[in-house]
Amino acid sequence: MKSLGSTELKRLHRSWRARSHRRLALLLDNVQGPFNVGGIVRMAAAERVDHLYLVGATPPLDAAKVGKTALGTERYVTWSMFDTLPEALDRIKGDGYALIGIELADQAVPLHEIALTGDVCLAVGHEDHGLSALTLAACDAAAYIPQMGRVGSLNVAQAASIAIYEARRREWTS
Repeated sequence: MKSLGSTELKRLHRSWRARSHRRLALLLDNVQGPFNVGGIVRMAAAERVDHLYLVGATPPLDAAKVGKTALGTERYVTWSMFDTLPEALDRIKGDGYALIGIELADQAVPLHEIALTGDVCLAVGHEDHGLSALTLAACDAAAYIPQMGRVGSLNVAQAASIAIYEARRREWTS
């Protein structure tokens, strides 16, 4: 076994892109940590997230500390910055996305059980406080990531990465 060269990697990635037809977006609702945002951007670029909607205290993708973790991948994603949450939510709905909150909420279902059909915008929130009440109220559904250990929650960048991958994996296996 040997590592793939650049030509083989391009072919491999092209084959997965051909299997991906749904639009996938992310709402970052007050995700304050620039290093978390940078990590989310890298995953978004790797899994071809179509658009990032940034609102509140979320730093822009051109912020120096975001770029330190994103390592240049911010050039592969499109994004919009919004002053208010209602503006962002209206744009997401206007752009035709179903909004799925990734949150430990009372009506949330396990991520692997939620319907992820059609164009989906996954919403992640503040590291400590989660999604805002307004975002949760606007969500078409909410999902959580089942955990078995003694830790009650995940880092927001890890949770976003798991949710992005699950959305793509579901598309590839449907």
